[in-house]
Amino acid sequence: MINIPETDKQRVVIVGCGFAGLTLAKKLRNSQFQIVMLDKHNYHQFQPLFYQIASAGLEASSITFPIRKIFQKYKDFHIRKASVEEVDAANKQLITSIGKVRYDILVLAHGATNFYFGSEKMQIYSKGMKSIAEVLDLRNSLLMNFENAVAATDEAEQNRLLNIVIIGGGPSGVEIAGALAEMNKYILPKDYPELKNKKTNIFLLEGTHRLLNAMSEKSSQKSKQFLENLDVKVMTGTLAVDCDEKSVTTNKGETISTGLIIWTAGISGNKIKGLAPENYGKNGRLLVDRFNRVKGYENIYALGDISFMTEEKYPAGHPQVAQVAIQQAKLLGENLIKGIYTKPLKEFNYKDLGTMATVGKNLAVVELPYIHFYGVFAWFVWMFIHLMSIIGVRNKLIIFINWAWKYFTYDQSTRLILRPKNCG
Repeated sequence: MINIPETDKQRVVIVGCGFAGLTLAKKLRNSQFQIVMLDKHNYHQFQPLFYQIASAGLEASSITFPIRKIFQKYKDFHIRKASVEEVDAANKQLITSIGKVRYDILVLAHGATNFYFGSEKMQIYSKGMKSIAEVLDLRNSLLMNFENAVAATDEAEQNRLLNIVIIGGGPSGVEIAGALAEMNKYILPKDYPELKNKKTNIFLLEGTHRLLNAMSEKSSQKSKQFLENLDVKVMTGTLAVDCDEKSVTTNKGETISTGLIIWTAGISGNKIKGLAPENYGKNGRLLVDRFNRVKGYENIYALGDISFMTEEKYPAGHPQVAQVAIQQAKLLGENLIKGIYTKPLKEFNYKDLGTMATVGKNLAVVELPYIHFYGVFAWFVWMFIHLMSIIGVRNKLIIFINWAWKYFTYDQSTRLILRPKNCG
């Protein structure tokens, strides 16, 4: 067993310190429970700004925060850096990379990973954006392509290295496309004057007939307009049906030569051994009731991207966004505390607080419950909300300075290729 002090309190084990796990831990702070937090990293990461790391707009350290620092003043709170390998529900314990841990209540909040719709080639040749490691690898690959394009003597190879294909027209795809388009317009001509007569082509492929499907038709049209004004080639109704190291083939028979494929098209829940196959629903998400309890278990819960819950307004499940995870975690914390006093529990009802996406400087689309707006004001609203959501005063300050510097100079200073030895 992992060395954790035994007490007479019920032990709540939380797997994952993303938005859901972090919110639940805060809700149960210094409560009647002993809390054990398990995460394979020793930091919390702010995923909505991953695209800015990938496009060299921010450093990874500015959107990460040490888990132990967050919980320094919490009583009877224990953190272990570990990967969960299996749930042993019969014995109420988890099997992890550092040993077994007992639980009275288990909360799975370990998020999702990339879902490639069964395409092994796409999994091999594309770059994802679901972790700090992935976005740093994407940034390195992007910058290395520019360096290799400068050195290339073959024009066709040079053109290929300067082509970028983004698969998926949701918020992540739209935001990385806008960021790369601005980089292409303002940064590359200064950094690589040898390529001034060349053009970086950015292709954004979306299988449905519009971008940002979770938003309104007008927001979709606006985002497409913004991107096309930045010279992004938006290809709706277009699926990537095949790929290799140097090209992407679409369902329309077109082959796009490219040096970089970015995958933002789908996500799937991170599965854990030990839970019955019938507990999993669409895209590897755990089926839960309106209290976020995994169906078939009395003391196992799932939150956020890993959970699949239906309600009248969301018969196909909730969107896999931060607000769902946060609201579910807050309610579960309240219900767990109520459970101690045998008070009636409250069912979850998702309250949509709004959706937003940025496309570039002064360009964003924002949908709040009673108003939609676009352009400059939307961009400032997007920036303010994201800045306030970042953990740590230092991180907020660093990001604000970076954004202000970029706003006035059209530049960013994080274009560093950092790779371990012998990795290119």
